[in-house]
Formats: sequence, structure tokens, C-alpha cells
Amino acid sequence: MRISVTIFLTDETITPTLLARELEERGFAGLYLPEHTHIPVERVTPYPAGGELPPEYGRTLDPFVALGQAAAVAESLALGTGITLVAQHDPVALAKQIATLDHLSGGRFTLGLGFGWNVEEAADHGVDWRTRRELVRDRMALMRALWSAEPTGYEGEFGSVRPSHAHPKPVQQPRGPVVGPRTLVGGAAGPKLFAHISEYADGWMPIGGGGLTESVPVLRAAWAGAGRDPEALQLVPYAVLPTPGKLTHYADLGIEEVVLQLPPAGEGDVLRVLDEYAKYL
Repeated sequence: MRISVTIFLTDETITPTLLARELEERGFAGLYLPEHTHIPVERVTPYPAGGELPPEYGRTLDPFVALGQAAAVAESLALGTGITLVAQHDPVALAKQIATLDHLSGGRFTLGLGFGWNVEEAADHGVDWRTRRELVRDRMALMRALWSAEPTGYEGEFGSVRPSHAHPKPVQQPRGPVVGPRTLVGGAAGPKLFAHISEYADGWMPIGGGGLTESVPVLRAAWAGAGRDPEALQLVPYAVLPTPGKLTHYADLGIEEVVLQLPPAGEGDVLRVLDEYAKYL
């Protein structure tokens, strides 16, 4: 099982370059970074985990800039987002960012994407909360058009693009309906989420990794119903606090990668946790 990590990198934590070097030297598989552009002070949306929102949410580095630094100093470390808030981006510009990072890193990028939880943050980007999932689906289709080998146009409910010359292209070749880098969708289990995964992604990135015994068969059924290759489905539990029993359970489910949570801390604290996680490598 590949062991990757995620962390809220901020202006107060370990730097992406130092972390990337340490991860690669220690044998970790990948680094995934979250995204929040800003956290409005006047917020009525509750923090999904309960209690007060941790301060790192409002200090998060831009994941693409930070991952670009990591890519430059680590030769084999996989790089990913967990998650990109696709609804909050211009899809033409985002397609260019993603393809550029994937190209410069030699195909090491994973697009972990999601729909968000912070209504006020999304509203400042002009996102209608009721239709955000359909907006993400539409923007993914537009980006797939730009990533296609030949100039391909797209006309959708929320946006369009003319057939265009758009380079670089993501390194990974199309597989089934998926065009672009490795793509994982985050979110809570449910028929709508599983339909999205089966339509335009390589798999699921369940936050915390709980409840998979019940959810995985449902996802596999939706995946098969969409005509996808059963062997191609990828399951990547995300932001996991590990125990030996938990990782054994994931392995029994056929999971090949898990993303462990690091604290949003300075160099010393982060490296101490990496030392603790080394027993899982």
C-alpha cells in the first residue's frame, strides 16, 4: 500500500520544499494539499467537523504554487490536491494550471476535486450553492475538451469554449471517459456522488475513510452500471489518522493508497509525525 500525506500548508508551517524533500527521502508516496481561497469572517456555515474552524483554513497556501515548488525539488514524489474547489475557478485558466503542473512534474499530478462546504466562500466566487455539483460537472467537461488531443469545443449549461489550441496536455492518456490527469472526487457517499465519479473520474477520495465496508459495494455497482472497467476503480482514503488495524482493513478492501493527515505545524513537529508514520511504509 502506498502511503501519502496531506497537510494544511500555511505561511506559518513547514515549507513545501522542505516537506517534499523529507517525504521523498523517507519513502512516502505523495503529497496532497487542500484549497481555500479565503474564509469570510461573517460565516454561518458550520465547520463540518464541529466546533470552531481551525485557523489554518484562513491561512492556506495556494496548492498549485506550493505543489509546483514541491515538484521542482522532488523527482518521484506524487503530487495532488485534496481537494480543488473546481466551482471557484475559471475552468479555462484551471485547465492550464493543471496541465502545466502535470507536464512539468512528468505526469505526477492527481486532481482531487470536490464541491466545497463553505457557502460564504463559494458565494464570493459567484457560485450558486444549489447548483454547485452540476457546475463542477460542467467545468470538468469543459476542461476535458481543452485537454483533448485535437481542438475540441464544448457548450455546456454553465460555460463554453471554442475548439482551441491548448498546450501543454496532461501526461496521462485518456482512459474510458476520463481525459486528463488522475482524477479523484471527494465527498460523502451517495448516489449523486457515485454517479459523478463513474462519469468523469478515476475514483473516490473519501475523507477520513469511515464507512467504506458499506459504501464501496454501492460505488462498485454504480461504476459497473456506467460501463466502467471494474479493475480501474481507485479508492484513496484521505486525511486518515492511521492505526495498523485501519490500514489492514483498507488493504482487505483492495485499497492501494491511503493519505495520512499531518499537523499544520512547523518543521520539528511535522518531522516527528513523519517519524511516527514511518512504521506504516
